[in-house]
Order: sequence, then structure tokens, then C-alpha cells
Amino acid sequence: MVESGGSGRPRPDNEESAEHPATPAPQATAPAEPEDPTPSTPTTEPDRAPSEGQTPGAESSHGQTQGAKPSSERPEDTDPGDETTPPTPDAAPSGDRARAHSDHHEPGATHDTTPTGIKGPPPQRPPEQPRGGLLMGRPFGVPVYVAPSWFLVAALITWVFGGQLDRVLPELGAARYLVSLFFAVAFYASVLIHELAHTLAALRFKLPVRRIQLQFFGGVSEIEKEAETPGREFWLAFVGPLLSLLLAGVFYAAMQPVEPGTVPGVLLAGLMISNLIVAIFNLLPGLPLDGGRMLRAVVWKLTGKPMTGTIAAAWVGRALAVSVLIGLPLLTQSGALGSSAEDSVGMDTVTDALLAAILAAIIWTGAGNSLRMARLREHLPELRARTLTRRAVPVESDTPLSEALRRANAAGARALVVVDAHGEPLSLVREAAIVGVPEHRRPWVAVSGLAQDLTDGMRVSAELAGEDLLDVLRATPATEYLVVEETGEIYGVLSAADVERAFVKAMARPA
Repeated sequence: MVESGGSGRPRPDNEESAEHPATPAPQATAPAEPEDPTPSTPTTEPDRAPSEGQTPGAESSHGQTQGAKPSSERPEDTDPGDETTPPTPDAAPSGDRARAHSDHHEPGATHDTTPTGIKGPPPQRPPEQPRGGLLMGRPFGVPVYVAPSWFLVAALITWVFGGQLDRVLPELGAARYLVSLFFAVAFYASVLIHELAHTLAALRFKLPVRRIQLQFFGGVSEIEKEAETPGREFWLAFVGPLLSLLLAGVFYAAMQPVEPGTVPGVLLAGLMISNLIVAIFNLLPGLPLDGGRMLRAVVWKLTGKPMTGTIAAAWVGRALAVSVLIGLPLLTQSGALGSSAEDSVGMDTVTDALLAAILAAIIWTGAGNSLRMARLREHLPELRARTLTRRAVPVESDTPLSEALRRANAAGARALVVVDAHGEPLSLVREAAIVGVPEHRRPWVAVSGLAQDLTDGMRVSAELAGEDLLDVLRATPATEYLVVEETGEIYGVLSAADVERAFVKAMARPA
């Protein structure tokens, strides 16, 4: 994590920046009466700041399922303006259009004339994403959550396994359901060990793990960064199925001295078979399964391109999803899974088809998510703090809002930084707060009442880009950040909403 502190007065706006994109910003219409310090209320749609869980490209999941939370972009309208009303700035900056910052601008280019780019309700940063269930503990410092869907699966396993126990051990009576519940808990304990194997490997490779979640069809280890080499990617994926195979061997060895027709014998046999199934299923060569990540690592090693490996493993995953959808019911009907074709009729047929559809949907969705996340990671280096930063003007704390906006209009800036008498930055005037002040009251409202105090985490180096930039923003959630040069000079203000829009555009771009 790179973080630059310091302070300083912004440099003049008449310098030319080598960083400035070639395309100028939308033409601004100057007010007919420049002596009037009160600009009109902005009129674009509200920005939406990204939450921690919404940042794309921030995590990868290992285990039986993998998910991603896609972002969505709200279309924005721009008012054309007239002779007396300054135009509304386009609130969706990107790397291919002119950027507003504190100390550079392209000669001849005009800039937006209000420091705010929103209207309507103030943009609120969503609260931190729900952790997705009940916290069970923090082994190795990683939180483990049980999703609500697990309880549904535990009840289903208890009912199905209880029915099988009734045929094998009819003398148990109603107690068979207690034994079945124990089996369900023990099975998911085995799944947790599978996920802990991924977690320990990730921590060994210095990859941060956000959490482990036990859910409907197994577990997920949410690893926030990709492995740096194909070899690490392969082992990171392989350790999970390897642990499941070892557990199957342990339960098989424990079965040997136990009489088969007893409760311990039935439980050990069930746990051996279930762990063997988990290992084999996860070794299937398609994303998002562990075998798909192993295939991705092999193709990555052969081609030298991680994206090529992801594409290959994702399409194999989609083919696997179709195979599961069609093949699993056919296998059940044929009796290849241990039951006769005569027994696999009626409700059992419907259940098998539903199970196959759910598994196929999970695999297909996970493969598609893997493709989207890989495409985003390819574009991450293009997301640079220097490119996304808005031009800012410094104002003292007792400056009326109308005067501050007039200065921003004159400089073509879209952000305000409150400084002390020595030019030291103290706080950032919140874009949302400006919208909440009626136009006729702005001459009597000081900017200090609309500002958010700066913390160390809200100072962002202008040199940050890609995942380093994301790490800094995730560490200190805020709607605006002060961007500074390595020397401590103010470069401008970075809006979290602008970062999110840049991510959405990166997601839409072809790989």
C-alpha cells in the first residue's frame, strides 16, 4: 500500500500536464453576469459510491462455488446550459477525456463550471456488505461464516440420510435423525477443512483472505488477490481436493476396526464417500471448480498469458455445466450410480433433475464470473488516481459557499479543499452537502460547515493505480479523497463514484 501524506498550496492552473488526456472536457458556457457569485443548482443524476464488497477485481474464490457482485452504471444526463446558467458537468470521467485537477490543464480546453456533479438525493456510500451469515470463528485470523442456506441443506441431509439409516439400522427409530444431523455437521466440518487448506496456502503465498463461507453447495474461500505465478495458482487450487482425498483416506482407515453394521461404521463410511465425492467433483477441469483453476494454471504456464488460461478454463466450465445438466439425470436413470432404473422414477427423477439444474447453474454462473473478473484485472492498471482526479481549488474555512463556487467556476474545477492560512489542507467539501444547500442561502453558508475532516487514510498518492489504489480506498471508506503529489502538494480530489464508473467501463470493454 502506497500512501502519500504532506500538504501544500496548489500550483497555478496555467501549467501544461503531460498526463492530461487529449480530448478536452465539454465546453462550458460562462455566466452572463460574472459578478453574481451564485451558480445554479447542478442537474445530473446522483453518483453512487462503491462499497467494499462491490469493488470488482478485488477477490477470487476457491472451493466448490465462486461468485462476484457485479456493479451497474446509472446513465447520466447533461444539461446544455444557457447564457446565465453554467452547464452541468459530466460526472463520469474516464481516462480518455479531459481530467480536472489542482495544478494542470491543457491550454485552450475549457472545464466544467461547478464543483459538484450531482443532483437529487446526496450520494450515500452503501454500508459495508453483509458478511453473509453467522460468524463461527476466526481460524488463522480469517472469519468463517455459515450462510443461512446451510441450515436448509443440513435439514435436507438429515432427512435423506435418516431415510437411508432406517433401512440399514431400523432399530434406531427416531434417533436416526440425530445421527443424521451429526453426519451433516461432520460433513461440513470436512468442507471447512477443505477451505482452510486453500486459506493456509493463500496466506503462505502472502495473499489476503477476506473470509470463508459455508453455504448451500459447499464452501468458498474469498481470496482478495490473484496468485502471481501459474505454479502458485496450481497449488493454491490443488490443496483443497488433496485435503478432501486425505480425509477420505483417514475415514477409510478408521472404518477398518469398526463393525460395518453399527452407527460408527455407517457414519465413517458416509464421511469417506462424501469426501471422495467432494474431491472428485472439485477436480473437474472447469471454472469455478478447483480443477478449473488448475487447468487455468497449466494453460497460463504454456502460453504465458493468464487471460488465455482463464478463457480456456471458463469455457470448459460451461461445457461441464451442460454435461452435468444432461448427464446426471441420465446416469441416475441408467442405474450407474448404484440404484436400479426401476427405483429412479417419479419423485426421485424430479429431484435428480432439480439437483442437476442447480449444480449446472452454479458452474455456468461461476465460469462467467471468472471471465468478467479476469477481463477487469487486465484493465486494472489503466485505473490511475492521477487520471481520475478532479481539479480542486483551495478555500479557507470561512469562505462563503457562493464565493467558493465562483472561484471553482473560474478555474474550471469540480472540487473544493478547505485549507488553513498556510495552505495546509484541513478538509474536503462534500459534493453531496453542496447540493443540499439552496441557491439563495449559499452566500451565508461557510464551506467549513459542509466539509469532512481529512484523515490519513483519505490522502491518496497521485501515483497509485490498479489494485494498489483499490487497497487504499478499501482501507478507508469515504466518498472523496485528497490526492497529493509525492512532494505533498495538492493534486486534486478523487471521488469514489468516479472510480466505480471507471470500473464499470473497464468491465464493458473487450479483453
